[in-house]
Amino acid sequence: MPDLLGATNPVPGYDKATVNRNVTLSPENTQIQNVPDPSKVVRADGRTEQQGSNLQGDGGIRYDSNFQTFLQRLRETPSLAQSLARIFSGREGIVVSSGLSSGIAEELGRLLEMLRMDEGQLTEFLSGQLRTGTRFGGALFALLRNAYDRASSSGVQNDILQFLKTYVDFDSTSHIEGNLLRDLQSMADAMPASFAEKLRDLMAQLQNGIAAGDRKGNLSLLQREIFPYMSSYVERTHDMGTPRALLTMLALNVARYENGSEEKLLESFHQLSGYGTLKSQLGGIDDQSLLLLLRSRGAGDAGSKAVEFSDHLAAAAARAFRGEGSAEVQQAFQNLIAAMLVNESVYMPINHYLIPLQWDGRMLFSELWVDPNAEDEQGRAAGGGQKSMRFLFKMDVQSLGLFDVILTAQGTSVDVQISCPDAAVPFSKQIGDAVSGILERNELRPTRVAVRRMDRPVTLTEVFPKIFEG
Repeated sequence: MPDLLGATNPVPGYDKATVNRNVTLSPENTQIQNVPDPSKVVRADGRTEQQGSNLQGDGGIRYDSNFQTFLQRLRETPSLAQSLARIFSGREGIVVSSGLSSGIAEELGRLLEMLRMDEGQLTEFLSGQLRTGTRFGGALFALLRNAYDRASSSGVQNDILQFLKTYVDFDSTSHIEGNLLRDLQSMADAMPASFAEKLRDLMAQLQNGIAAGDRKGNLSLLQREIFPYMSSYVERTHDMGTPRALLTMLALNVARYENGSEEKLLESFHQLSGYGTLKSQLGGIDDQSLLLLLRSRGAGDAGSKAVEFSDHLAAAAARAFRGEGSAEVQQAFQNLIAAMLVNESVYMPINHYLIPLQWDGRMLFSELWVDPNAEDEQGRAAGGGQKSMRFLFKMDVQSLGLFDVILTAQGTSVDVQISCPDAAVPFSKQIGDAVSGILERNELRPTRVAVRRMDRPVTLTEVFPKIFEG
């Protein structure tokens, strides 16, 4: 039968029947591509659309895995302590860094004043970070954590996670409202004036609604007026640039804003209290008591020194990004913000704290990383089954340099490894003896205190390999 659908005349020797007969089927032929199946491990083929899966985080940016991108960002992000040391340069409490406007210098001056702490103030500063470092503290979340671990079905676990997600959106209401207004402002700035005028009027209505606490009215305004107007603008002008990208971010923030309402929070809580395993423990909490409990959780830490420090640091960064600092200052703040975002990632399985300090006239910027459940099978066997805790201190000391301190504790036994700069190497014995004395005064037993010269700064993944577990 003639090939009536053929676009061209057939070439002798290359008709379909001949081609099919001449194909050599070989299991090792990489030209034959595998059917994508994430549940199976298959041989290599000629596919090029997937990037490498190097767990070390190097190579190009990964678009197929958020976790791989996190590892890459972790590998590329500079030390937070070193970034702070670049921003601050103190001499008798005066900021002397070049390229600073008067506004940034004022903010950094306030921060320098806060860095003068004694032992009690340092303890309060760290305690404030510990209290504000997690949203899930207190008896209610401890109860939910235990219920999640003991749940016999995935349904209970999913409902607990849904309640936590709703609570996070509820607790972030002011932040989400700020994001909504910033997205709309950026949209209006990127649109022609003829279209931006109406959007600014809608934004003013939203701002008034936020000030009045009218969440339902705000959602109605966003869903029935702002979204249709922006969609109409994109359709009429074919503007696929900044406004369309910001519309995607606006949709995400609106979804969180709707999910974080009191009604959604109470609905997810009632779903939890309906389970038999939780009914006896949660059934006695009425709606108003629950809302009062959740609203008052962070109120006590609003004026703490840790929160005040982060507020002044954020204000200085905002001024720098608005153009009040030189390119060098802006780069230092960019490194600082990037490090903080990586440290607060949902993929980071260890706790992180910041210790900025001025002690005996010398500046010290330190990061403290803590893994309360370090996996150390050899140590656990030797220590009678006790779990290990591992600490990493990264300290940048003015006029001395960078120190790395790795501390592993198991019960009362403590192993310490200290890497110090060249200037401190001649005093290795004194440093070791001083650390041993500190441990013994606190009723701990130093099993080993090793002090050596630093060849290179230690990486987080070397000290905490569980980061690779995702």
